Amino acid sequence: MRKLIYVPIIHMSADMGSIAKNVEEKGVTSFGEEFWKGHRETISGFWDAVSHYFDFIDMDTRNKKNMKIYQDGMIAEREVAQRIVEEGIKSGSKNYELVLRLVNRGAVLVKTEEFKLVKEELDRLLAITKAKSTSKKLFAFIKYKFIKNRLLKKRDEFISKRIDKTLKDDEVGILFLGAYHNIKKKLPADIQIIELKDREKVVEYQKLVPFYNKKKERFEELGRYLISPIKV
Repeated sequence: MRKLIYVPIIHMSADMGSIAKNVEEKGVTSFGEEFWKGHRETISGFWDAVSHYFDFIDMDTRNKKNMKIYQDGMIAEREVAQRIVEEGIKSGSKNYELVLRLVNRGAVLVKTEEFKLVKEELDRLLAITKAKSTSKKLFAFIKYKFIKNRLLKKRDEFISKRIDKTLKDDEVGILFLGAYHNIKKKLPADIQIIELKDREKVVEYQKLVPFYNKKKERFEELGRYLISPIKV
């Protein structure tokens, strides 16, 4: 039996590379500095809870290489993957800090995604952030919305095939994947999935960000859920 520990994640700004600054500026401008600070603290708390869970996970010291890491956006492996992780850590990514700790304990970081699909999505997002006028920004946003679901579906199909191909019998994988991805039904039936946080709740929290004033009670309830200790 193959096992996959599935973490539906929320990206920190530090995970967003070249668009991180724009995301932060837009967050503060749109929602106010106080709210955005609280939102950042919730995401940080989410990663603290996830990290705490993995601090106590059994890595099976008899055969350390039986645990494999599949990472959202990871288009390389070996030395290139190591450099990507190190750059993410320099930017303040708790996701990549956790990945490095697991690798140092013997886990293997696997190429998870297809370069051209990840690049296509990044290019579309960059087009939005770099647009010089409101009309051009709106046009770029509409183009991105038009292809977003198709891209997510293609990426999920590629990721599920990579997991199926590289995760062997009796091995354990760890999947860190943005919560908007919907990959569970695409994975082979012989893989036991251990979901550390309810994907639908993680997505709901993110969707409620623009409406936090109208649905404050539910938004805060979901925020508490995200930072709560993981028990599986």
